[in-house]
Amino acid sequence: MIVTRTPLRISFCGGGSDLPSFYKRHGGHVVSTTVDKYVYLSLERSFNPIATSLKYSTVEKVDSVDEIKHPIFRECLKMHNVQGVEINSTADIPSGTGMGSSSSFTVGLINLLRAYNGNFSDRRFLAESACEMEIDILHEPIGKQDQYAAAYGGLNYYHFKKDHSVEVEHLALSKELKDTLNKRLVLFYIGGDRSASTILKEQSESDERKDEATKKLCSLAIKLKDDLKSGDIDSLGKLLDESWKLKREITSRISNNKIDEIYDLGLSNGAVGGKLLGAGGAGFMLFYAHEEDQTGLKAALSRCRDIPFRMECEGSKVVFNDQH
Repeated sequence: MIVTRTPLRISFCGGGSDLPSFYKRHGGHVVSTTVDKYVYLSLERSFNPIATSLKYSTVEKVDSVDEIKHPIFRECLKMHNVQGVEINSTADIPSGTGMGSSSSFTVGLINLLRAYNGNFSDRRFLAESACEMEIDILHEPIGKQDQYAAAYGGLNYYHFKKDHSVEVEHLALSKELKDTLNKRLVLFYIGGDRSASTILKEQSESDERKDEATKKLCSLAIKLKDDLKSGDIDSLGKLLDESWKLKREITSRISNNKIDEIYDLGLSNGAVGGKLLGAGGAGFMLFYAHEEDQTGLKAALSRCRDIPFRMECEGSKVVFNDQH
């Protein structure tokens, strides 16, 4: 058996600038962190050398990889010339809720299949392979930040360059600052799910207004990177608020009356700032709040589920491999 564990991510600033339609013209800038919520994938050889069994939200059993309905499973197995296996996928967080689970799944699956074939995978290779799979092969209208976050892990600044290359800078915080930041980030599950690709497709349809708002998001990401490097973690609260207001200008689909109500309730009960995670429409709301203000914040949002979490720094890894 082989098992991979791949983290989910929280994007702080710059989301949307990682879309090819934007960064190839202007360059993109994102600051994000991975957290201790994971996608797990396990693989065992099938007794039948040609039969492939997949267990995720449903079960598929096929005699030919071409018969697989799940597009990422199908194309990854074809790319790595793997069949006659049983693969099981589980996750700590539901898919379609804004924490990059689809790309974490892709990164983890590529890591799993390469380990099965006896290959070591470095972080950049995993990120680039996942981008190739999702964007170039499957033509998903998505960006690159989720694949890089899942592969690299940690609190990072990403510069998506016009030539399609990606610069990754780890933002190293002292243990004291990291502990404080962990304490001040509060995550609520507000329910629902959505298709990120539908929202991102609208966002990628560029016009001057969207471009200007996204350029401002890039500026906020660069400022956040600089502030975190100087030890100013309180800057995050204000920048999250500015970022959320800008994101709402880019696409009408990102928010709705329920989301606006929850956000306003958070800000009026102790939060400095916050944002809805991911492409929008549903999922998780993140707030930055000082420790002394969190009791009131959680009481005001008691209808939402408080999700404890901490930042993690490892990225996708093979956690078990007893293949013989």
